[in-house]
Amino acid sequence: METQAKLYGVRLSVQKGRLVADMVRGQPVEKALNILAFAPQKGARIIKKVLESAIANAEHNDGADVDELRVTGIQVERGTIIRRFHARAKGRGNRINKPTCHIFVTVGDKG
Repeated sequence: METQAKLYGVRLSVQKGRLVADMVRGQPVEKALNILAFAPQKGARIIKKVLESAIANAEHNDGADVDELRVTGIQVERGTIIRRFHARAKGRGNRINKPTCHIFVTVGDKG
């Protein structure tokens, strides 16, 4: 049995999110939460909240035993890019791209 939690439109680049996701993929949830709690990256705090949501979904909706859960899958996909304008000298302008991402966390009792 697998349970999923999703978070859309996070203000985090995909590359930085995937670096954090690779640290916890395949780990037991207790160890994964411990890794994310002490990781200094911004993405670690965000992914930790999504993982906690997936654990709560598994416990409440499917009646899963939290001690046996593992992070069976975690994906960080590219979202829409928020574009902003920055005024420069001589009437010119530069575009500022603010990337977003979508995070999908799957927990299950079989890894």
